[in-house]
Amino acid sequence: MAARKKAARKTARKPPPRSTARSASTTRHKRGAKTPSKRWSQRVTKESDALDLKHGVFKQTSAKKIASSLKQSAEHSTRRKSGAYRSALSMLTFYINRAGKTLPKTERSRLERAKVELKHQFGRD
Repeated sequence: MAARKKAARKTARKPPPRSTARSASTTRHKRGAKTPSKRWSQRVTKESDALDLKHGVFKQTSAKKIASSLKQSAEHSTRRKSGAYRSALSMLTFYINRAGKTLPKTERSRLERAKVELKHQFGRD
């Protein structure tokens, strides 16, 4: 008899009513809210394991200054996984590639010159 009552109780229960609100993973974020996935390339530039970059290194006016700053950061970094030259060049290339078409031609040419200058500074002519 007790088994029948238990079985009757299980079938008589109704599932809880569904909420009309979306789950947290499918809702859209408000403008200005911090979203870690939106600007992942900016986060990589700031928090990269390869280099500890100085603030505004890619906005400097001279290709030589950019190259020397990248070289210094690469040589002093303890977290990089490859050689100093490779880390510095990959960070510079990453920045150029992520900027894409929005990068002005003058700035792009300055960064391309910084690649050549970086090569000279590391003695990889």
